[in-house]
Amino acid sequence: MVYIGIDLGGTNIKGVLVDANGEVLKQHYIPTHDDPDGLWRENVREMARYFQSFWQEPIAGIGLSAPGLPDETNRCIAFLPNRLPGLVNFVWGDYLGLPTRVINDAHSALMAETAFGVAKDHKNVVLVTLGTGVGGGLYINGELYQGLSQMAGSIGHITVNAYDDECSIVGAPGSLEYAIGNYSIERRSRGRYTSTWELVEAYRKGEPFATYIWLASVKALAVGLSSLVNTFSPDCIVLAGGITLADEALFEPLRAFLDVYEWRPGGKNTPILQAHFGDMAGAIGAAGFAMKES
Repeated sequence: MVYIGIDLGGTNIKGVLVDANGEVLKQHYIPTHDDPDGLWRENVREMARYFQSFWQEPIAGIGLSAPGLPDETNRCIAFLPNRLPGLVNFVWGDYLGLPTRVINDAHSALMAETAFGVAKDHKNVVLVTLGTGVGGGLYINGELYQGLSQMAGSIGHITVNAYDDECSIVGAPGSLEYAIGNYSIERRSRGRYTSTWELVEAYRKGEPFATYIWLASVKALAVGLSSLVNTFSPDCIVLAGGITLADEALFEPLRAFLDVYEWRPGGKNTPILQAHFGDMAGAIGAAGFAMKES
């Protein structure tokens, strides 16, 4: 049995053809063309047809990773403000002609790691995506936990500083997303740095202000992760997204802060793992979700 996984991004549509063992048999990219007439939907259908033409045997189903909150049956995106006109309440299975399961993009990254990646052998997992913003997902007792209105795992919107006047897009003051997300770096650094990558390079050179800004960000992340450990007691936490490419510039100070802030009864600490999948995680996770739900 093979499945198509499609990751619908604002710039590109990424697709994979995956077998039951998680082996990627084929992958493909198509520009999204986020236009007001919703013609980007035809590009999604073109992606599905591409894999059907390549495989020329029955395909069991499609998993579609997209921004926003899916409906309770995972047939469509039910809520997404101000992006991809025509996405909300659009039923993909009817359009693509194959059983199609729709999943939030951060949840999809979690499914990639629990189905085929670094968290494959774990039943309770928290995933945090660190990029332009901060997202995440919860895997509890071997199942994706989506919660009421499918909004579970909005980890970027947990508060790490209740006295901060800066509020996230959902109204949370002092959010983890603001503390470490790439979108806020210019403001947090008072215009000194325009990207996290630039900040990290300056930190590696020992620049004092960069060191202060970066370690404050990592401290906030450690406090947030410690709170998640206290709440969910997961087998592991997986970190994904572009900021994790900082490698030991991130993970070394993160471990040091966790040594201070994480509750470790009996001396047992929670493993912090770097995600295995990169650019195609959304598509691979969407395929894994479709497999699990079929």
